[in-house]
Amino acid sequence: MTHDLIGDLPLVLGGNTFGWTSDEDESFAVLDAFLAAGGRQIDTADVYSAWAPGNDGGVSEAVIGRWLAARGTRDQVVLATKVGSLASRKGLARENVEAALEDSLARLGTDRVDLYYAHFDDETQSPAELARTFDSLVRAGKVGAIGISNLSPERQRAWIEAARAEDLTVPVAIQVQYSLAHRADVENGYGQVVDENDLALFSYFSLAAGLLTGKYRSAADLEGVARGAQLTDYGTPEGFALVDVLVDVAERHDAEPTAVALAWLRAKGVTAPVASARTTAQLPALVAGATLELAAEDVAALDEASAPFTR
Repeated sequence: MTHDLIGDLPLVLGGNTFGWTSDEDESFAVLDAFLAAGGRQIDTADVYSAWAPGNDGGVSEAVIGRWLAARGTRDQVVLATKVGSLASRKGLARENVEAALEDSLARLGTDRVDLYYAHFDDETQSPAELARTFDSLVRAGKVGAIGISNLSPERQRAWIEAARAEDLTVPVAIQVQYSLAHRADVENGYGQVVDENDLALFSYFSLAAGLLTGKYRSAADLEGVARGAQLTDYGTPEGFALVDVLVDVAERHDAEPTAVALAWLRAKGVTAPVASARTTAQLPALVAGATLELAAEDVAALDEASAPFTR
């Protein structure tokens, strides 16, 4: 199943920039380059990018849909999208999920989503109700596989157990925040769910909103940056000290810090990091991170430098 989701390149292209920090031409160019590099899975959500002024969500899906139509590439990619946090389709009640999926399919210009995530939890729905709702989408042929994102480990376990108890479709993947600058969630909880259930693990914010690209070495470097608000959470003395070590490791490998940060995630058992590229110039470092193999001493040095982020 894992190979079916990512192909031969363990990298997922994040679509959050499409129609936000990347205009349509830039988005098409990034998608073209990702496919040409051997990439397979494109990850988006119905809510992308509702946080931007004048954007009501659905923009990323619509851009991807127009690219698929223009290039005729639908059967060459794995489409992953999410439901549950768009203001107009909030929650995971069955009627809402079904309507949201139809909206996503229309924007994407396709009859199926290959991997469909519950984006955020909805505690009005029991684990059994969640299992039944998403199973029905698979049985209808509109969803290939189920993923879970941002539900607690306990709720994820309960969903999986409920699906097995009723012989329903069992989720195959989780997507969770994980990076050198955000380790605790996976290493103290979600990782156990993955191991117990043989799930694919996809990490989001894999580059800590850009901190781990090595471009930002001090707080002054964050001023006026598009993702400045997100980066503020990472732009601490511990964060910048981590970047110093990351850059040192990258220089030893004649690689970009971006590639090393993604390679570290793979060394930690991530199936494929999710990472976005605003322009094609940013993509080679992401692709390199899908093949770079770190030495044990590199992983150890990065583990030590990122230890403050295990709590």
